Amino acid sequence: MTESTQPQDLRIESVRIAVAFHSGYGHTARQAEAVADGAGSVQGTVVDLVNVDDPEDQALWLTLEAADAIIFGAPTYMGSPSAVFKAFTERTSKVLADNLRWRDKIAAGFTTSGGKSGDKFNTLVDLTVFAAQHGMIWVGLDLPAGWSTSNGTEDDLNRIGSWLGAMAQANADQGPELAPPGSDLRTAFRLGERVAEITWIHRSGTAIQQSAKLQPVQ
Repeated sequence: MTESTQPQDLRIESVRIAVAFHSGYGHTARQAEAVADGAGSVQGTVVDLVNVDDPEDQALWLTLEAADAIIFGAPTYMGSPSAVFKAFTERTSKVLADNLRWRDKIAAGFTTSGGKSGDKFNTLVDLTVFAAQHGMIWVGLDLPAGWSTSNGTEDDLNRIGSWLGAMAQANADQGPELAPPGSDLRTAFRLGERVAEITWIHRSGTAIQQSAKLQPVQ
């Protein structure tokens, strides 16, 4: 490889991130939008916000296939992802059976529940295992725990204290125009931003590796 051709050969014009989610009452949809906004804030990142409610939607599968990273989101119902989201994950068995077609895509996750805890961690573990079964590369949240001192408040980023993914809490008697609160949405924004940053690094490293393989042995 000559010095003049290297930048051209290794240039990556954009990365594509899909935010694939289900939302029962609109609260997780707001969280998904914040995640998508965060990913889209990284220059050159194309974001597709897709609802997984209809597993027969071929456009959904084409979007996920084209993505360099997929951020999964579901509400936590009874301590685990919603049944609608689980139905979607079960349909991905065909992708897994086809030589792990999603292998080495970046993955991350987020969830919302009514309770402060709501057993949301169990949902994120479920999403992580799901991504691992596909050979995907999981990215967590890089924020310190907020609201963990006497000076902390509910306005702190990562106020719930999660690192496996982004958690949000939405009061059951408030609609999505009021909940989750701004701090949870800003936390979701950071997750999307971080995934985009890591995806760029991953794509750049992959391009270098592939370019090296194509070079003739001297």
